[in-house]
Amino acid sequence: MPDAVIVEAIRTPLGRRNGALSGVHPVDLSAHVLRALADRTGIDPVIVDDVIWGCVSQVGEQTLDIARNAPLAAGWPESVTGVTVDRQCGSSQQAVHFAAAGLVAGHYDVVVAGGVESMSRVPMGSAMQGEDPLGPRFHARYGGVAPNQGIGAEMIAERWGFTRTQLDEFSLGSHEKAAAAQGEGRFDAQIAPVTLEDGTVVGSDEGIRRGGTLETLAGLKTVFRPEGGVITAGNSSQISDGSAALLLTTGEKARELGLTPIVRVHTAVLAGTDPVIMLTAPIPATQKALRKSGLNIAEIGAFEVNEAFAPVPLAWLADLGADPKALNPNGGAIALGHPLGGSGARLTTTLVHHMRDNGIRYGLQTMCEGGGQANATIFELL
Repeated sequence: MPDAVIVEAIRTPLGRRNGALSGVHPVDLSAHVLRALADRTGIDPVIVDDVIWGCVSQVGEQTLDIARNAPLAAGWPESVTGVTVDRQCGSSQQAVHFAAAGLVAGHYDVVVAGGVESMSRVPMGSAMQGEDPLGPRFHARYGGVAPNQGIGAEMIAERWGFTRTQLDEFSLGSHEKAAAAQGEGRFDAQIAPVTLEDGTVVGSDEGIRRGGTLETLAGLKTVFRPEGGVITAGNSSQISDGSAALLLTTGEKARELGLTPIVRVHTAVLAGTDPVIMLTAPIPATQKALRKSGLNIAEIGAFEVNEAFAPVPLAWLADLGADPKALNPNGGAIALGHPLGGSGARLTTTLVHHMRDNGIRYGLQTMCEGGGQANATIFELL
């Protein structure tokens, strides 16, 4: 049976909302990482069978199948097709799953997976435009409660007994780890700097804050529960702009093309849970991935658990018993940002580079997603 391997993984820097990348059209932001992927691997893009692209807010500048428009904007041949995926925050992690499945099935020989979100230009929730995307039967099933991610994060904190101080300590640690990684150049190989129209080169993630304190974080107001709440802007992921792309093929095709794989996609699973609390599915997804792979938690050397809100990775850590030092070792979305449809591919990019740089055999990635879902993926270093 063919395998699925990742031979290159590249991302843009992550820009803050209304920051340096806000002037870049999301199609052009996507095209940028596609061109960088071809440049770094030396492939002729004509061999790419498909571009599978995650994007959550498929409206306005991100509509009309952005996965098709991006390779055309990149100057790739018109023969290269593209399909856009929406599994909410896990859209581009799902793109990797679809790409791997297509390779194993023999439908593809070479495929690109990735994603994008320009949250400055296409604000979160703009696709709904005041409409109800759930319908009366959904509301009837869940007692008229409309799911809200922030309230879900509050529910997790309450259920697991996390204090505001614990959440803020975790968040401060995310910034500290990301700042150390940036300062030591650990992100350099995975980032393709973006040159703006005025010649400015954006080469670093904008969201990382240095010199923060628990006192500063403690002074922030709670957002979703003004009275008695614990979730603030400081212990939540940052709204941001960014894109990431990965080139996948089979081991046999990689040898034929003279490419060196970084990792193979070892195991890929999904899980679903209560859509009201919404954010707990990474726990059963990880458990399912471990069962399916035959690995135990101690054999995994690095974990990327998306920091949508601080209670999410903390609850995951509490239930899974993983080594805290192996969790998000270069910081996470609280410090770096969470460009929705691009985040899954960003996490994969950061994880596989970290695995290669540190000789880590197995890495696991998981993230919470709208509707109470989660992807979990185990990668094996080659």
